Formats: sequence, structure tokens, C-alpha cells
Amino acid sequence: MHRVVITEGDEPVSEILIAGGLLSDAAGYLPQREDRRQVAILTQPSVRSLADSVAESILDGGVAASVIPLPDGEAAKTLSVIEDVALALNRLGLTRADTVFGIGGGATTDTAGFVAATYLRGVECVLAPTTLLGAVDAAVGGKTGVNVGGKNLVGAFRHPSRVLVDIDVLESLPMDLRRQGTAEALKTGFVGDPDLVELYREHGIDAPLDEVVGRAIGVKARVVSEDFREGGLRAVLNYGHTAGHAVEVAAGISHGEAVAIGMVAAGAVGERTVGFDRRVEQEELIASLGLPTRSPNVHAGEIERLMALDKKRDTGGIRFVVLEDFGIPRVVHPDAATVRASLHAIGID
Repeated sequence: MHRVVITEGDEPVSEILIAGGLLSDAAGYLPQREDRRQVAILTQPSVRSLADSVAESILDGGVAASVIPLPDGEAAKTLSVIEDVALALNRLGLTRADTVFGIGGGATTDTAGFVAATYLRGVECVLAPTTLLGAVDAAVGGKTGVNVGGKNLVGAFRHPSRVLVDIDVLESLPMDLRRQGTAEALKTGFVGDPDLVELYREHGIDAPLDEVVGRAIGVKARVVSEDFREGGLRAVLNYGHTAGHAVEVAAGISHGEAVAIGMVAAGAVGERTVGFDRRVEQEELIASLGLPTRSPNVHAGEIERLMALDKKRDTGGIRFVVLEDFGIPRVVHPDAATVRASLHAIGID
């Protein structure tokens, strides 16, 4: 079993366990708490049977467990869904000694994390991501959020106490979901682990998942341990997200596809601002993994509007994470001409 710990100062605050078969004995991998009386499991329709089996495992361990269904995908990430879940927790009589357990993809773990961060002003959260994207990104690092006119504009910073990454579950994913998660895994390689980039160059989309997940989570854990609330360093994890989130919202495509496109845009910004000379190499690698490098047909003005609204904006304006080289990220505030050039690079004129 691979174990990664996120710290604040010298204090461990979140533990990620990576191994096969973790969810077959979920009760055994819950954090030890003598006062826990029940677990509320939030899940999505596509993994309901898995959530039911986890609930049975917890019940067999002597703790009550209830499954609360969420809408699939981004439909789960609304304030109205949060209210519905809070009312369900009221009916269960959930207390601060109890646990919210999110089982599903990134939208499910985002929603479960936000519910846990805000219900009773904070209850324990455990997450089990069932997609590669959720495992390497959404479930790790304590960012929670829902969508209000833009991606993740309402949320909270609060770590899950434990994240269970079951490699057997990830190995069973259909190729389209594996490919979407590959975009986020590759992103961590670009900003913090060139060896992960080389792993994808060598093996392509079939790069071994245990090594991919361990390396990607290792990068994120190191960054988050130094900068939990994104005061500086953590911003590098947004590589590809400034343009990517805007394209995702405007075009209605998946998050992974949008991040892939956004990294191409960021490569163009990096080339113009910090002399990034591997833009073409980066784009070719992204394309070789079956990920898109061009945006669907959307209006440039709408993309610029959404980028200006994005939560990554600051007093300096639109903020882009760029690369000087693989593994050497920087944050810049490009001028309007550079932003337009980045959109041109992804087919938006």
C-alpha cells in the first residue's frame, strides 16, 4: 500500500491510501473514531452498487450507514443539491462525531467535501474517488466547491481526513474516463514531475495506474502542504485551468478534455511570456494520448468573459500558470494580445 500524507506545518491533516481492494473492506479503512455512530454516504448513480456494498461493510462493522444519492456529473454541484443533502442529514440526525463519505467521480467528491465542510460548520469527510480524474485531482487537497454561474465559485477549503484510492476500481474504468483523468495526471507532471511526463511518453494512455496515481498525488500533496489556501505556490496546480474552465462551461465538454485544451492555450502564453520552447512537444504529447487540443466552436468574447469571472483572477487581472520548462511553473498576467493568441492556438478566433 502507498501512503501519502498532507501536512500543515508539521501536523498531518489528510492521509491518502493507494492500493487495490481498499473498498472491499471500507469499514477497516475508515479513520479510527470511537464516538462515530453513523456514516452518510453520498454517491452518484453509476457507482450506486459500489456505495451499497461499502454501506454493508460499514454496517457489519457496527456503525450505521445510509446512502444519499446525488445527480450525476456537474448536476450534483449546485446549491439546491447541497440544500437537499443537508435536509437529508437533518433527517438522519448526523452529528459532529459522524462522517460524510463521498464515493464517486470528481463532482461527487467536490459536493461531498463541501457538504462536510459546511454542515454543522464541519464534520469528518472521507472520500473514495472512482475516476482517475477524481483520484489525482478533485478528491485530494481539500478544495471543495459548487458551480454558481462559473466553475466552483462557491466553496470552502477543508481537508478530507482520509482518501481511499482503490486501484482495482480505477483499472475497471472505460477508456474515455481514463483519458479524462489522464489530462489532470499529466498536468501534475508538467508542473512538478517531469518523470511522470516521461512515463506517459513511454507508455502512452496505458501508463501503469499505480505509478501514475502515486506520482500525481505526490506532486499535489507537496504543493498543498506548502500552500493550502492558494496564497502563492498552489496556484501552479491550475495549469491549463484558466482557459480550460472557460471552455468547459461555454462548450459543455468534460473537465478532462477542457484541461487538455487549456494546457495548449497555456503553452502558447508561456511561449510568449517566459520563452517556453516545448509548446509543440507538449501539444503533440497531449494529442498522442487521445486528448483534444482544439476547442469546440465557441465565441471568443464568451471565453474572455468567463476567464475574467474565474476565481483564479486577482488584482493583476487574468492569471495564467505557464511553464519555463517541464517541472518549472510560473504565474503570469498576460496582456490582451497574448490572451487572444492563446485562444487562437486552440482554434478560437
